[in-house]
Amino acid sequence: MSGREAKSCPGCQRLRQQLQALQARVRQLEEALAAARKDSSTSSKPPSSDIVKPPRSDGGADGERGAGGQPGHAKHERSPFAPEQVCESFDYRVAVCPDCGHALRPTGFGPRVLQQVELQEIAWRVTEHRQHEAICPGCRKIYHGVLPGPIVKGGLLGPRLTALVAFLKGACHASYSTVRKFLRDVLQLTISRGYLAKVVAKVSEALRQPYEELLDQLPLEEQLNVDETGHKNNKVLFWTWCFRARLYTLFKIAPSRSAEVLLQVLSAEFNGVLSCDFFSAYRRYMRECDILVQFCLAHFIREVKYLTTLPDPRDRAYGERLREALRSLFAVIHEREHCSKAAFQRHLEKARAWVLWHGTRAVPDTAAAGRLAARLQQYGESYFRFITTPGVEPTNNLAEQAIRFVVIDRHITQGTRGETGQRWCERIWTVLATCAQQGRSVFEFLQTAVERWFADAPSPSLLATEAQA
Repeated sequence: MSGREAKSCPGCQRLRQQLQALQARVRQLEEALAAARKDSSTSSKPPSSDIVKPPRSDGGADGERGAGGQPGHAKHERSPFAPEQVCESFDYRVAVCPDCGHALRPTGFGPRVLQQVELQEIAWRVTEHRQHEAICPGCRKIYHGVLPGPIVKGGLLGPRLTALVAFLKGACHASYSTVRKFLRDVLQLTISRGYLAKVVAKVSEALRQPYEELLDQLPLEEQLNVDETGHKNNKVLFWTWCFRARLYTLFKIAPSRSAEVLLQVLSAEFNGVLSCDFFSAYRRYMRECDILVQFCLAHFIREVKYLTTLPDPRDRAYGERLREALRSLFAVIHEREHCSKAAFQRHLEKARAWVLWHGTRAVPDTAAAGRLAARLQQYGESYFRFITTPGVEPTNNLAEQAIRFVVIDRHITQGTRGETGQRWCERIWTVLATCAQQGRSVFEFLQTAVERWFADAPSPSLLATEAQA
């Protein structure tokens, strides 16, 4: 049968159509398989979503880092306690040589010292406040002695023990039952779970003013990193938003993941640079309020890497070209300390132009490559805002790192059960992240906040100055 006859043969045409349909189906299944194999290295998915992480290509038995201190790292040793902190001391001497029996004489060098810390059997003390009663012989009215305000607001627990309960509940992810067991078994102090909940509510009120002070400051910041993660409240999905400024971090729990939260927290008048991922809420906020955005370059690199895993060779070739251009960009960034400021800026802008050129030229006619090219065409400048704006980082790693504690807390505590719990989580997470950012003691801040709230005094501030930070 000749070629012309084969083309006109109905059976051959059906086979060709089936072959084309099967080839299209294979491509579709290969793309679906590649999408199903997405992990944190090829998409915006968090690392916790990786069920099985691929083995490291640069590792191996000889390349793995061993446990303990690493070569080249400074040794960390704890400073000894000061003499005034030592409650008692004991001296141990040897008088006779155990080998030959001669009497030993001191060498003149100081003794070797081992300091041991131990809990006291009872680490708390009780103060009793008595309200004496008196009667007026004239009008027969009865009066009682007036307790100081801080004693009344404190109730059963003083400021330090109140702060300890809050620290265990917030910083240690402990449940009320666990806190109760710790107080009972370690401190020999029995307190009900219901009363512990009241204690935490007191601390939450003590943290209200410092939290709201940061909330009012957020719209005035020149640069913010923002991220969000899920939060369960009575089995209903809420969202925890993380706003990380240069000197503090604030968390906000909201029922929505939309741009309405950004409008509520930052307002339409926000005039800084917002560093974030490519989520639609940030794009809407950017579009409606005309704000400057730095989209996370690390997320973009993962999506470029995903192109290199697709079955279509055109996608892979396009992804590799773009990946090489991005490597050149980061090579320039890593050379920052070895060239002048003007030269660094010039090389950086050239590398940016190179990435945009490769991303928008010679784009293959495929859906995946077309989407990425269209994004660069529309939002390319917002991926490289860090080049023209001092202080802006190319990635959103700062917010992602800050929100990890919240993700851990979510897995342990399973969320909240009402508005009271939401406000407590917002405030204690904000205190924990901000104190870590500023190098402050969380427990000392909690104690000071509680003491001042008990005394109806102004709360301590979480707004640090440059010197404090």
